[in-house]
This record gives sequence, C-alpha cells and structure tokens, in this order.
Amino acid sequence: MRDKILLIEDSVALSILLKTRLADETNAEIFHCETMSQTADLLKRHKFTLALTGLTVPDAPNGEILNLLEKRKVPTIVFTATVDEQARQHYAEKKIIDYIVKDGRRTVDTVVKTVDRILANRQFSILIVDDAKAARSSLKEILTRQNFTVQEAYSGAQALDILASNPSIQLVITDYYMPDMDGYELTRLIRAGRSSEELRIIGVSSSTDRMLSAHFLKAGASDFIYRPFVPEELQCRIDNNVETLKQLMRLRELAEKDHLSGLPNRRSFFDHATGLLENLKVTGARGAVAIVDIDHFKQINDTFGHSAGDKALKMLANLLSDFCSKGEHLAARIGGEEFAIFLKGLDGQQAHAFCESLRQEVAANAESLVGSEIPLTISVGVVEVEKGGSLDQQLTAADQLLYIAKANGRNCVYSDVMARRELSRLDQMS
Repeated sequence: MRDKILLIEDSVALSILLKTRLADETNAEIFHCETMSQTADLLKRHKFTLALTGLTVPDAPNGEILNLLEKRKVPTIVFTATVDEQARQHYAEKKIIDYIVKDGRRTVDTVVKTVDRILANRQFSILIVDDAKAARSSLKEILTRQNFTVQEAYSGAQALDILASNPSIQLVITDYYMPDMDGYELTRLIRAGRSSEELRIIGVSSSTDRMLSAHFLKAGASDFIYRPFVPEELQCRIDNNVETLKQLMRLRELAEKDHLSGLPNRRSFFDHATGLLENLKVTGARGAVAIVDIDHFKQINDTFGHSAGDKALKMLANLLSDFCSKGEHLAARIGGEEFAIFLKGLDGQQAHAFCESLRQEVAANAESLVGSEIPLTISVGVVEVEKGGSLDQQLTAADQLLYIAKANGRNCVYSDVMARRELSRLDQMS
C-alpha cells in the first residue's frame, strides 16, 4: 500500500514544487489542501503516513492546524519562517516530528530529504531496553512518530532473547541501570555476536556521572545520550546512527553486487555458495552447480554494439533472478558473459531439467530480450554437488561440461547425468 502524505500549504508555487518532487522521489500519494476545513475533511476520509504544514492557514491563523493534526495523531512536519526557543518548546508539546525553516530554494530539497528519511525509517527496527516502563513508553512514542518499528525489553536477558529471535533489529537503545545486568555488560554481550556494522547501540542514563559515556563507548556502544533528552538531540543522534547503517548497507551492496546485472558478483557468490555447500555436507541434502554462458557474445557486441551486449546481460540476469527466486537458488555473474547458479535441494536430474527450462525460456524470448533479431541463446554446464569436493572443484566440473555443451553446437544443456549416460553407452559398445 502506498504512503499517503497530506500537504497543507496555501502558496500555489510552493505547493506545485512540493507535490511534484514528493510524488517523483517518494512514490507516495500526495493530497494537497489550503485550509483547515479542507484538512479536516481529508482526515475523515484517509489515514495519512504524515502531514506537512505551515503554522498558519487562511482559516486558522493562530496555529490551530497543529491542534487538529495532533488530535488525529498524524505525524507532522512544520514549515516555519523562523525558530526560537519558544517555538521549539511549542513543537515539542505538539509532538511535531520535525520542523523546517523556509530558506528559499533549499526548502523543497530539505522537505523531500526529510520526508524520504521518515518514510525509510520503517525499514529499521529499534529495541528499547529499560526496566522502567514509563521511560520505555516515552521513548517508544517518540520513535514511533518517526516511523520506526519499535520493540521493548525490561531487562538485559529479555533483550538478548529478543535479539536472538529478531536478527532484523538494527538499533538498540539501552539504559545503564537494570536489575539483572547493567548497560555495559549488555553492550559487551551484544557485541560478541553483532558488530557495529550490523547493529548500532546507543547507551542512555539519567546519571550525573560524566564517565558513563566513556564506559559505554569502550564497551562497544556507538553513541551515548544523557537524560532528560533534548528531543532534537535525540532525533539527530538516532538519525546519524541510522544514516551510518544505510551507508554501510550501500557499501556492502556495492562490494557484493555486479553493477551491470544487479546479481551478486563473483566474490559474493563464492562467499555464499561456500556456506551453502558446507550446509549440504552437514544436512546430507542434494544440490547442484551450473555455469551459464551467452552464446556468441562477442559477435553480439561486434555486430550490434556494446549497448546491445549490456542489454542482453541485464535481461538474462532478470530471467535468472526470476527462475532462481522460486526455489531460493543463488545466481551470480562471475565474469564477462558467464553466470553461475547454486541450485539448492536439486539432484542431477532435477538440476538438468531446471537449466533446460531456463535455456528454452531464453531462446523463446530472444527477440524481446534485446529488442532486435539477435540470436540470443545460452549454453549450460551443470553438475550435481559432490559432497566431499570444494566449490572450486564443483565449478571446474561444471565448466568442463559447459565446454562440451558448446562443442555440441551451443544452445544446449550438458550435465553430469548426460555424461554418465554417454560413458555407459560407450562402455556397452566396447
């Protein structure tokens, strides 16, 4: 379901700019109105993810619009010409999630960036650890308004249990004083299994001991905040830690994905497939490895240009992704026009059938795949996993079978099942 954003603004020029940018860059559904009465009507008919508003509108010159949005529990971002301490206090009382000072051209960019941040927050799960229910509830309310998914724990032991069963949690906010273990110990235990690249930890305390922050950071915390919170500081520190996680996720994606095809790259394939192979050895399950190669790829590049070759690679990657997602198989581009697949749970016969279906799909859609009459076909070598062999050995075997497939005229699948049949036939002839 698409997000719904309510834009309350009586400036025609600013409204058009914001509606256009927000619709283009957030994929949200934007509802615009100019007055408080129009706002009330829209609130009756829709549930909004958040609202954007100025302090005054034509029929509510004294900030009544904030009262209405607060009453309807709509997370709100305020446009304001200026901000002072009195205004900050007022925003805190009205539980405004953020305010934006109107600053000419930068205003629209700032709004879009802020909205995008808040919408993206729902991807992040936060665990609050505090033995005081009131403290947990207060912090949860703040984080929920910021669109985070929030869980609570009343002790260190419960926090560890929740983290063990919810690996998606990416940020922990923990108090220092707790009955079963203090925040330092909890932080050290979390860090034994989760690095700061996967999970951020923010320590909190109402203590006046200024050394607490140093102790928390030395134990492995990413940040520390003293109570009582300054709402803006709390928000900025959480946003900074979330942004760090986002940047690390982007770096991992760049390191693990092939930029052209969008599939895992060679290094990522080896890392993940090695783990899958070890799992097969433990469980005794079946598996197979295949190498897929685009036939006459150099000819496609030479005849139609490298853009056609790139298009062929992308479209084949999309087909591979679709095919492999059904069985949770692992596909990757391992170099040039060559792709590798780790087929989980399939024996040699099943793996051959899977690759044959893929080959037929590519051949059947050759023209639509690249948008011209290019004879796009693939050759595949596939081998059932030998439990005692390494991943390199499996890939070498599949590559040898791929060579036979190409020698047999290309546009075909050659497997160890076929190779054994061929050997058996030759033995019988001799």
